[in-house]
Amino acid sequence: MPLRSALSTAAALRGIRVDYPGSTAVDGVDLDITAGALTVIVGPNGAGKTTLLEVLAGARTPTAGTVDASLATRAFVPQRSAVSDRLPLTVRDVVTVGAWGRVGPFRRLSADARTAVDRSLERLDIADLARRPFAALSGGQRQRALLAQGLAREADLLLLDEPTTGLDAASAELIRAAVTAELRRDATVVCVSHDDRLIADADRVVEMAEGRVVASGGETR
Repeated sequence: MPLRSALSTAAALRGIRVDYPGSTAVDGVDLDITAGALTVIVGPNGAGKTTLLEVLAGARTPTAGTVDASLATRAFVPQRSAVSDRLPLTVRDVVTVGAWGRVGPFRRLSADARTAVDRSLERLDIADLARRPFAALSGGQRQRALLAQGLAREADLLLLDEPTTGLDAASAELIRAAVTAELRRDATVVCVSHDDRLIADADRVVEMAEGRVVASGGETR
């Protein structure tokens, strides 16, 4: 797949290290994220992929190094297993959290923000579940609700952690279609994934092992 931009940079990571008690999860990573493109991060379990994504999202402070994504609004969609299944929220409530990034927490949503919520529910085929408790959803439905939350943000930089892992074929296809649609509106997507189809569609594949980037290719395709 050809790059969709003139190789401008949406975010830059320099010298990123993340230490946990007794171990280093990410060790000296330098990485430029190409604007308007799909970057897929691959590697074995424990390679540091999710930790690096959390740093890029601003959800985790690195032990050392810098992240420059100051010009980009960011939306982070974690794995569904990272979100409590006991949230006392409806599906619409969960998706609306994404729209708060447009207007501020707990403020009245604008008409545009409400439209973004409705559109996100429809794109992930969960509009009919809007009033259902999030805790009552299947795994695939939860992942779609979390992605709809990210889409409602209408961010410049969409960050996805294993969005299709363990899902049924229909849910996985809806999520891939949503990624494609985000790229078409010139958003930048960074995805940790083992999904062969997402990897094949990537403009750039970054391989990690033992906390380091060991291979990175595709920038000039």
